[in-house]
Amino acid sequence: VVTWNVGTAMPPNDVTSLLHLNTGETNDADVIAIGLQEVNSKINKRLKDALFTDQWSELFMDVLSPFHFVLVSTVRMQGVILLVFAKYYHLPFLQDIQTDCTRTGLGGYWGNKGGVSIRLSIFGHMVCFLNCHLPAHLEKAEQRKEDFATILHMQQFEGRVANGILDHDLVFWFGDLNFRIESLDIRFVKYAIDSNILSQLWEKDQLNIAKSTWPVLSGFQEGPLNFPPTFKFDVGTNKYDSSAKKRKPAWTDRILWKIKSPSVGIGVGGRRPSRGILSVSQLCYCSHMEYTISDHKPVAAIFAVQFASKADKPPVEIYVADEWNRPEQAVVRYKMAAGFHRSSWDWIGLYRVGFRHPKDYVSYVWARSDDGERCLEKQLCAQVMFSEEALPKGKGEYILGYYSNTSSSIAGVTEPFQV
Repeated sequence: VVTWNVGTAMPPNDVTSLLHLNTGETNDADVIAIGLQEVNSKINKRLKDALFTDQWSELFMDVLSPFHFVLVSTVRMQGVILLVFAKYYHLPFLQDIQTDCTRTGLGGYWGNKGGVSIRLSIFGHMVCFLNCHLPAHLEKAEQRKEDFATILHMQQFEGRVANGILDHDLVFWFGDLNFRIESLDIRFVKYAIDSNILSQLWEKDQLNIAKSTWPVLSGFQEGPLNFPPTFKFDVGTNKYDSSAKKRKPAWTDRILWKIKSPSVGIGVGGRRPSRGILSVSQLCYCSHMEYTISDHKPVAAIFAVQFASKADKPPVEIYVADEWNRPEQAVVRYKMAAGFHRSSWDWIGLYRVGFRHPKDYVSYVWARSDDGERCLEKQLCAQVMFSEEALPKGKGEYILGYYSNTSSSIAGVTEPFQV
C-alpha cells in the first residue's frame, strides 16, 4: 500500500523504488494499492489514452505492467485518486469490485477533501481500500474525526455482504490524514528528528492519541513510526519548511488496517460469517526520502495477509493450445462454474503479456454460445474462434481473458502462449 500527497506536481521519471520493484519484495506482492492526494486536475492534452485522464495513473500502469500487474479498478474524486493493481493470474479470484467516494470539503460540496474507496472480494474474503484526504491544520483534529466518521457512514456498497466499509473482513485506511504533533514546540520536534529519538514525538501525535480515545478508530492498527515525519518539506529538498510560516513537521501520511472482529453466532443461511482466522502482519512501513517533487514524502507499507481458505477454481476455465501457428488453431474452449452469471455481453479478449488493464486487449470475440444453457447444465465446454483478421500480425506471447459484463471483471485467464 502506498500513499502520497503529490502537491499538484508532475510525476517523476522513476517510481520503482517507491513500489519496491527493485528489492525483490514486490516480486512476491500480489496486490498493490496506491492512494494519491492533490493530483493536478487539469486535463493533459498529450495523453495517449483517453480512458485515463491523469499522468499518474498512466505512469503506474506503465511501470507495473512489465511486472505482470494489471489495473483492477480505479476511482477518482478531483485530486484524490485510488488505484488497485493485481498480478494478472489473480484476476479471476478478484470479484464483486465496487467503488465509492465521499466529498467532505466545503460541507460536502467540494471533493478536494474526503475519501475514495475500492472494495472487492479476494479469494472469497471481503477487502476494502480507503484513501482519504482529511482537513489540514493543528487545531482541526476534531473536524478530522467527524469527516472520517462521515466517510464511514456515507459509503455504502451493493450486495448481500459488506455493505459498509467496516463490514469488510479487512480494511486498509490510508492517505493524507493530516494529523499533527500537539503541544511540543518546533525546536524540540526538529531536535528529536535530528537526534533520531522519534519515540519522544509519538505520544503527542494526534492520531496516536485519537486511537485510544475515539470509538470510531477502535480496532485500527498501525506499525511503529520509525521514519521521520513526512510533512512539511521545502519542495526539491529533504529540508523541513524554511518559509516564514515554519510549519511544524508531522506524520500526516499514514497507513492503517483493521481486521473485522469475528461475529458471534451463525450468519446468513446457517454458515459462519467469518471463514476462520484472518491474519495480517506488516513487513515494512517506511517513507521514501528520495522523492522531492512535493512537500510530502510518500509512505509505503508491505503486508503479508493470510486467509483461512482459498478458492482455487476460477469462475471460468479457458482451454487453449500452447501455440497458434495457423489461423485455424485460434480456437478457444471455456467452461463456466455452476452459479456463474453469464451475460450475452461477455467477451474473451486476446491480451499481450504485460497488458495494463482489462480493456487493453489486442482483439476480442463475443463469448456467445447458442447452446449456453445446455453447456451450463452439463458443465460442458463452449467454443469460440478468433477470425484471421482479429489475430495479431507479429509473433509474441499472449494471454486470453474472459471478461464478465455482470461483474465488470476478468473471470478467467490462461497461461501465456505463443501466437
